[in-house]
Amino acid sequence: MNTLEAIQARRSVKYYDVNHQMTEVEINQLLSLAMLSPTAFNIQHWRFVNVTEPELRQKIRAVAWDQAQVTDASLFLVICADLKAWEKQPERYWKNADQAVQDFIVPAIDQYYRGKDQVQRDEAMRSCGIAAQTLMLAAKDMGYDSCPMDGFDFEQVGQLINLPEDHVIALCLAVGKGVQAASPRAGQLAKDEVIVLNRFAALD
Repeated sequence: MNTLEAIQARRSVKYYDVNHQMTEVEINQLLSLAMLSPTAFNIQHWRFVNVTEPELRQKIRAVAWDQAQVTDASLFLVICADLKAWEKQPERYWKNADQAVQDFIVPAIDQYYRGKDQVQRDEAMRSCGIAAQTLMLAAKDMGYDSCPMDGFDFEQVGQLINLPEDHVIALCLAVGKGVQAASPRAGQLAKDEVIVLNRFAALD
């Protein structure tokens, strides 16, 4: 399956074969591909919490509107971001670049993020969203279905996974062998409603 086919075929699937297990090779491949996703300044601040304990999955399901995919999918990830990754040894993110590049970029990271809580959070959400899409398309190419989720109690899930204070949860993602096809697309907006040429119309 090529990328265009994966984009067209990907749907949010809610019901999974509870008996199917992804191999460690498959899981590692999927997460390795996710780690190729772009981030601003290459700070790679996504953190993928792979929830494997059945009891923990049950507890998360209980605070996620009892959605079956939490426990039944082969892989269940809580996709988080370290909001302070920008100040945690930022030279790591550019260690293979030319020294001149390092000397320019590393101080620029500090200037861009320091004292800007909203910028830090916005960047985290953007990066996690990009990584989640990478995971979903890669999963589809590997023959798996997926379901991105924000239908859960963020605070309680954070407590269950011991989320550090300087981290934030962006979304959860279930991956596995779907046993029930997704419902027909509920209603796609027309292109002329979502594609704007150059600028929005001026207000009267």
